[in-house]
Amino acid sequence: MGKGRLVVVSNRLPLGPNPSGGLVVALRDAFDEAGGIWVGTSGRQSETPKTRFDSHPGLPFDRLSFDLTKTEYEHYYLGYSNSVLWPLFHGRADLMETRSRFLADYRAVNARLAQMLAGVVHRDDVIWVQDYHLLPLAQALRATGVSNRIGFFLHIPFPALYDIMALPNSEEFIGWLAAYDLVGLQARRDVARLLEAFRSRPDVELMPDGSAKLGEQRVEARSFPIGIDAAAFAREAAKAFEVQPRVPLEPGERLIIGVDRLDYSKGIPNRFKAFRRLLEVHPELNGLVSLLQIAPPTREEVAAYQDIRSELEQLSGQINGAYADLTWTPIRYIHRAVPRARLAGLYRQAAVGLVTPLADGMNLVAKEYVAAQNTEDPGVLVLSDFAGAAEQMEDALLVNPFDLDQVAEALARALKMPKGERRARHEALMEGLLTQDITWWSRKYLAALRGVPRGLE
Repeated sequence: MGKGRLVVVSNRLPLGPNPSGGLVVALRDAFDEAGGIWVGTSGRQSETPKTRFDSHPGLPFDRLSFDLTKTEYEHYYLGYSNSVLWPLFHGRADLMETRSRFLADYRAVNARLAQMLAGVVHRDDVIWVQDYHLLPLAQALRATGVSNRIGFFLHIPFPALYDIMALPNSEEFIGWLAAYDLVGLQARRDVARLLEAFRSRPDVELMPDGSAKLGEQRVEARSFPIGIDAAAFAREAAKAFEVQPRVPLEPGERLIIGVDRLDYSKGIPNRFKAFRRLLEVHPELNGLVSLLQIAPPTREEVAAYQDIRSELEQLSGQINGAYADLTWTPIRYIHRAVPRARLAGLYRQAAVGLVTPLADGMNLVAKEYVAAQNTEDPGVLVLSDFAGAAEQMEDALLVNPFDLDQVAEALARALKMPKGERRARHEALMEGLLTQDITWWSRKYLAALRGVPRGLE
């Protein structure tokens, strides 16, 4: 069998003449080598469900899009994907909004996509499905007769078994994953959780090599921690630091930075409380350290996101009211997007990168912060144990984000850390980022997927 094309499927298709983003960078080389197509939703809404793709030429790979209807967007995307699966996968099953129509349209969109894909996939192609919006796609493709290698990569954390059991369709959910040839996950702990889920079904057989088998379908589960283009980001940060506006600081004042989408999984309220604890326990730092938190809006239609926005506004107001003076504001809270080039310079300016999610598949902000640093005088990364990045970035100051005292003391340690220790930690972290970068991730995954046996091979 020859080396077939790469067929990438994601919820949203990268459109425009020069699409950017980490996944685009990661897959350009793979498309250059094998050719192929990228399939996803267009971002537009149609009156009726589309059954044919629209083509978007102009890149080294073909792009095929399809529209969702308004109801599908509300049920498949906002509903099952983001009001059921997102909280489930981030350990917040209590926030799930389970409605039968959400699941019905989630299944229907994936089944329609499978029918459309079956008409464009060649016999030797390998199919790589991205993220939680498309969990049933392999099972739906198998139902159409597609026997190609089909891989899946989950960009967010995998849930614990007791959370999966909160799903009304928990057995079906596990069956969706068992239909793939290779399930890629961010961290080793995610692999362990997936195997535990497989083990819970009596009709799934765990094999001696670590794979699982459901009927005739065999699936492997491995961790493939995603990276960034660290060298390019380091260059961008150095340039941005020179030309972009910086945060105005008083003499001797140092900056802590947090950058996250506004999401309950990111632990931002706990972060604000830990910063307040730092000011309480270390009054000598009052006036000498400030926290810049950038939290652009996301999924504002979902009630849980409206709640966290109100909580952060209240917390930042309380802390600033209690501690600020005429020349110093403890917390700068920005609830809007900041251009990437500006962010790169801000990372480089900050003495501490504070990355404390309560649950995260990887967290690329942690990697970007490290890559952005001046190697001669680098800042310190304070990183949550609950981020997948913690498995690779052991030279950060690792913390439990629920323990406010521990986070506060880690901040104090980071701010007082000698330059020699900062440089040693940064050098070790940067070596890992350069070795296991975004291209390494895609090449490693695709080599594993192409190596999975199918049929009589």
